Amino acid sequence: MNNRIAQLVRNNIRTLAPYSTARDEFKGSLGVFLDANESPYPNPFNRYPDPHQKILKEKISALKGMPVEKIFLGNGSDEAIDLMYRIFCTPGKDNAIVIAPSYGMYSVCAEINDVEVRSVELNPDWSLPEEKLLEAADDNSKLMFICSPNNPTANAFPKEQILRIVQKFNGIVVVDEAYADFSTKGSLLPELASNDNMVVLQTMSKARGLAGLRLGMAFADSCIIRFMSMVKYPYNINQATINEALKVLDKNIGDEISEILSERERLSAELIKFKFIKEIFPSDANFILIRTDDANSLYDHLIKDGIIVRNRNSVKGCKGCLRITIGLTSENEKLLSSLKMYQI
Repeated sequence: MNNRIAQLVRNNIRTLAPYSTARDEFKGSLGVFLDANESPYPNPFNRYPDPHQKILKEKISALKGMPVEKIFLGNGSDEAIDLMYRIFCTPGKDNAIVIAPSYGMYSVCAEINDVEVRSVELNPDWSLPEEKLLEAADDNSKLMFICSPNNPTANAFPKEQILRIVQKFNGIVVVDEAYADFSTKGSLLPELASNDNMVVLQTMSKARGLAGLRLGMAFADSCIIRFMSMVKYPYNINQATINEALKVLDKNIGDEISEILSERERLSAELIKFKFIKEIFPSDANFILIRTDDANSLYDHLIKDGIIVRNRNSVKGCKGCLRITIGLTSENEKLLSSLKMYQI
């Protein structure tokens, strides 16, 4: 047990006796399953899935170079985000620090768990306000969320800067790397060994193409992973997701990532030619953020053409902005054709 981490955990969670299945308690080979009130008639899904996802974690361990005991798998990264609040934050007492603008679920999960959110705006160039983030903390600041590459601004923050924050912050720093596969800045996974208060989130939803199956990954000190495993629902990852993830992890996604990056650059070069697009922000992700002279009008035009993008106009700091995911070449061409008609 890591005493430093354990002291940050809510008292009731620290002493929690987690749910245990008969298959958790039994050691050895099993042939007849009469313990879980399942249907005995065989099909691919008549048995409950492995609550610890051992085989899948072993594959991820080999791929990421991380020990199995430092890996948690969740129903999307959102489950891991929610668990951070449930494990570390006492409702009505503790607080979490987030950057703004950023991924909205950090704040939504805080509100659900009755945890105060302290929002710190990014610098005007959307760089990380290191000192302001640390100044926002007090004795009840248990969590800090940093999305890098950030959503919706698309920029990755310098790893050295994030690590300085991790080392100075007295709580848990959650670094969300959902878009790291599209960035040249690299991952902070190698730094986990020397930073036990950091949690790195990654996902199978973006580069791996499994958004519809919901599979998120959290990497952290084994003490944090132990508490996450205690608090999660017993069968949080279904068997269909496990089966498909095992297949997808064997797939080489390098060509697909390269194509997305190539399309990102091509699309950026084309978009800046339109007079109504005022700015295209640099991107380390599989999307780009643009600033227009009338985001709502452009959004409505695209919707009428059957094209949906993300309108960020109402997000503080993103006035006039639309977030555009990089699609297939044919989809990007439809977008450009629609924009030409809007310009007319």
